[in-house]
Amino acid sequence: MKKLLLATLLAAAPLAFAANDATTNTARNKENALAFYELVFNQHKVQEAVDKYIAEPYIQHNPSVGDGGAAFAAIFIPFLKEHPQSHAEIKRVIAEGDLVALHVFIKHSPDERGEAVVDIFRFNDDGKIVEHWDVVQSIPAEMVHKNGMF
Repeated sequence: MKKLLLATLLAAAPLAFAANDATTNTARNKENALAFYELVFNQHKVQEAVDKYIAEPYIQHNPSVGDGGAAFAAIFIPFLKEHPQSHAEIKRVIAEGDLVALHVFIKHSPDERGEAVVDIFRFNDDGKIVEHWDVVQSIPAEMVHKNGMF
């Protein structure tokens, strides 16, 4: 009986460590997604964010942005220079394994209604972003409900 119990415990031990690693990686990925977003969209330090948080090959699914960190920087550095008051407010974060989704309220100037954005990032084993999807929806002046966008 003791041998069976010992064998069961030894067999289960790697699973416990693997689950702990997955939890740790998920938390790290969430933290990195938030830090990346803060650097890019609030501090406007695009190149620093790319250098620190994006790994190559970086796969982009936004039809207006090319693959690779350089393509991301080439779009967002000039865009944020044109919109120096652009600001992002994270409303929700969902993280599971190598994926992190952010639900974000973005305004490019104080006088606009802004946009509701969902960004999904996939991370590699080193905690760097290697793939990105997004959906962007302008916030309308009127809605058929009173729920708002967030």
